[in-house]
This record gives sequence, C-alpha cells and structure tokens, in this order.
Amino acid sequence: MSTKQFDVVVIGGGPGGYIAAIRAAQLGFNTACIDEWKNEKGGPAPGGTCTNVGCIPSKALLQSSEHFDHANHHFAEHGISADNVKIDVAKMLGRKDTVVKQNNDGILYLFKKNKVTFFHGRGSFVAAKDGLYEIKAGEEVILAKHVILATGSNARQLPGAAFDEEMILSNDGALRIGEVPKKLGVIGSGVIGLEMGSVWRRLGADVTVLEGLPTFLGAVDEGVAKEAAKLFKKQGLKIELGVKIGEVKATKKSVTVSYADAKGAEQKAEFDKLIISIGRVPNTIGLNVEAVGLKLDERGAIEVDGDCKTNLPNVWAVGDVVRGPMLAHKAEEEGVAVAERIAGQHGHVNFNTIPWVIYTSPEIAWVGRTEQQLKADGVAYKAGQFPFMANGRARALGDTNGFVKFLADATTDEILGVHIIGPFASELISEAVVAMEFKASAEDIARICHAHPSLSEATKEAALAVDKRTLNF
Repeated sequence: MSTKQFDVVVIGGGPGGYIAAIRAAQLGFNTACIDEWKNEKGGPAPGGTCTNVGCIPSKALLQSSEHFDHANHHFAEHGISADNVKIDVAKMLGRKDTVVKQNNDGILYLFKKNKVTFFHGRGSFVAAKDGLYEIKAGEEVILAKHVILATGSNARQLPGAAFDEEMILSNDGALRIGEVPKKLGVIGSGVIGLEMGSVWRRLGADVTVLEGLPTFLGAVDEGVAKEAAKLFKKQGLKIELGVKIGEVKATKKSVTVSYADAKGAEQKAEFDKLIISIGRVPNTIGLNVEAVGLKLDERGAIEVDGDCKTNLPNVWAVGDVVRGPMLAHKAEEEGVAVAERIAGQHGHVNFNTIPWVIYTSPEIAWVGRTEQQLKADGVAYKAGQFPFMANGRARALGDTNGFVKFLADATTDEILGVHIIGPFASELISEAVVAMEFKASAEDIARICHAHPSLSEATKEAALAVDKRTLNF
C-alpha cells in the first residue's frame, strides 16, 4: 500500500491548526489535519485547549454562573420574584459539555465540507526524506510537502504542586469541579484565574486570589486595573498581591498553602480546592523535533521568523507554540496567514491590533498600548474617558460599572489604544480594532453616528472626550 501524500499537513486541531487546514484546503491544497484530543467516549474532539478546556467551556460556565447571580441579586430590582434559587452543578457542567461537543462536531463538519483529511491521534515527525516530511498520524505514516505545527500550550506547573485535577487544579480541573467549594484558592491573577474565580465566587464560594506580582493586572491599563480591583473587591473576591508561595500540601479533603504576604509575614490558608493559573508553556511534547532538527528557543517554543517560518524548509508554526500572545484569535490569524503564504500570497497579522479580553463581570477588553506604555515610550498622547453610568443603554441593562478610554496621538490624533471595562466590552472592542487597523483618528470615531440607545455610544463619547467635548457627561 502506497503512503498517503499531502501538500499540507497540520499537526494540531486547535484554533490555529483547524483554521490553517481549512484555509489551505480553500486555496486548493490537498490538506490533512492531525489531532489527538479525545472526548469521554474516546472519539475525536478537535478544537484544542480553547474548545475543550479553555475559552468555550469557561464562557459556558461564566454564562450559567451569571444567570444564577442575577437571579439571586438582581431580579428583584426588575420586579421579578425568584425565591430559593438553587444551582444544579451537575446540570450546569452537562450543559457546558454539550456546548463543547457542539463545537467539536462543528469542526469535524468543516473538515468534511472543505475536504480536509482528518487523522485522530498524535502527530509527530519521523524523518525528512527527498524534500518531503514523513509524519506519524496516529497509527499511520503520511508524507507532507509543507507542515504547519499548531500544537498549542500546556498549563504551567508550580514547582512542588503538581496538578492532580482533583484538589490541585489546572484550567482543565477548574472546569470540572463537581460541587461548589466553600473555600477556593487561586494562585495567579491572570485571565484564567480571574475567570474561574469569578465563576465559583458567583455560585457561592469564598474565593481568595494569591498573586506573586506587586501590581494587579500589570498588562492592563492602570486606570482599568484600578477600577477592576475595586469592583472585584466589592463583589467579594479577595486578592492578595506580592505574595511568595511556599509549601502547597494536598490531602483528600483540603489543600493548604503556606506563603509570605507582601510585608514578608508568614501566612497559611486552607482551601477545599486550589486552582493554579500561573501562565502556560509551549507544547512540543511527543513532536519528535530531534528527528528533523527543528529548533526551539530558550522558552521551549518553536523558533520562527516574522512569517512563522521555522529553521526547516516548508515547516511553519503558529499559535501558542511560537512567540507572541497566547490567544486563540492570534493563532487563527497566523494559521490563515501561513496557508496564504504557502500559496504565494501575502498573509497579514498585525500584533499591534490584536484585542485582549478578560470575561469577568464586568468584562475587560483592550487593544493597542496602555497609558503606562505610552509614558514609558515618551509618546505624547491625549486621553478621553466616558463612564457607562452616563450611558442610557447601560442604565436600562442595570449594568453601569466601568468606562471606555481612548488614547490618541497628541499631534496626529491617531488612535493608539482603547481600553474598556464594563458590559459587553468583548463586543465593543471590535470597533476599536477596526479603527486602529485603518489608522483612524479619535475624531473619526467621534464623527460616526452610533445607534441610540446602545452601549457603543460610550465608545463615541470617549472619542469625543479626547477633544474634551463629550455630549452626555
């Protein structure tokens, strides 16, 4: 039997991988995608971390927990009586699993629609031979002219506190907690830690976040981070900064964390469950990079140039396994760009206009540079800010926390950054991304008609505020 040969083979079926495979197929290449994720029955579950234990399931739980929170604390102000509201955690988790499966099945359907050959199993290099690459695809060995590596990332482990996914949890275990813990500990105040902490806090857990850095949300605009800290504290989320984690000891009933607080005093806290969210590391496990001489950098990421080319001819890498932000949408854009570059086109990824979102309540979203970055770079800028409390739609929603902030060049008025904390920030940020991609000025947004009443009017008003001429505040 002859070995199957493909123009493009993608290893990894997460956002970067499956999108790269689809785009390559659209461009006329005979394409295969290899992915080893399994569902509970052992069947294929493409979509990577994002679909299976990341973006998608966490949003499902955030939505469920938000409904529960509203029923308990906000329905009354709308004239709705809801007494003795309870949460069925098993059913909530079941719904989350259904949402995940719908996404898995959707990707398999897209492969079939676009004639992408799918192999369920681990993908790895075997050898480079006659200008082609031998690739192990599950139980088969196939040949590829071009290889796109999209193997993603894994949760970073805390030394001395290995994940058991029962008591000490990564993002995976955090999405499968079977009942609401009375006391939940979270090490790390990044995106995953805050989102998962928010889910279980809304459901009734007493949540403490332990962060090693002295500042809260250091990558976020300082004004937004300050507002977020205030609102999270008001909600009951306990956040301790500048801590140094010591021994982490788990039993079958609890997890004890010893740590030094910001003042150096020794502390000890006992939790029913502990989520460790201290970042992620590139995943090259089992890829067999040595067989072909693929270069990794000092972080263990696959070394690539600005076009996502590796040191090997016709081998590319995208997403979490390479440099740049570990974001699903960044991986998707790189996947499309690489497929187009293979076709001789000019794929485009602009790191300066990649949006960031934290799906807490309120949501936090931003694109471009922060005030602290502009100050550090010595860039002269103007700032404009508008609060949601002055927005009619936000009042009607009953969600008036937060604001929109514009940062524009002091001379040209070009938008340099937009920062939002408030309702539906994840959706509102897209207007700013489009504007920045087209080099728009704050005045451009200020002059565009926005629907009334809408949350997007806060974006227009913040743009007006750059020139100190807001109309509703």
